[in-house]
Amino acid sequence: MEQIKASSKLLRLFYFWAGIIATIAYRIIIVLNNYSSTLVMISWYVGTIGFIVYFIHRYQISQKRQRLIIKHDLSDKINKSCELSEEDKSALHYILSTLKSTKEKWNYIFIFVMSGLALIVGIYLDFIAN
Repeated sequence: MEQIKASSKLLRLFYFWAGIIATIAYRIIIVLNNYSSTLVMISWYVGTIGFIVYFIHRYQISQKRQRLIIKHDLSDKINKSCELSEEDKSALHYILSTLKSTKEKWNYIFIFVMSGLALIVGIYLDFIAN
């Protein structure tokens, strides 16, 4: 039987802080614009790379959840379970069906691709074109 487990606490903290730092780095650019273009550039790169790391992780989680729901046929099993009230079954069925069909993974892909493209263009404009 396949053991289903979450990533280590340390790895989860890494992804959490990557997202937090990326968010702060992007938001602080408006302040740094008044002080130093070098700090703006550093902050932009930190934010972009942080979002790439964070959204790869979120996409992987979304995919894993979807595969588990489908592989174990969890939606049908919940509907057939006798130990849950009809309201419980309905709530769990909703959660599983929306996790299985959600468009969040496309959001993650879009953010990842756009961040990657922005990173490539930024490197080109900042280091190659000059």
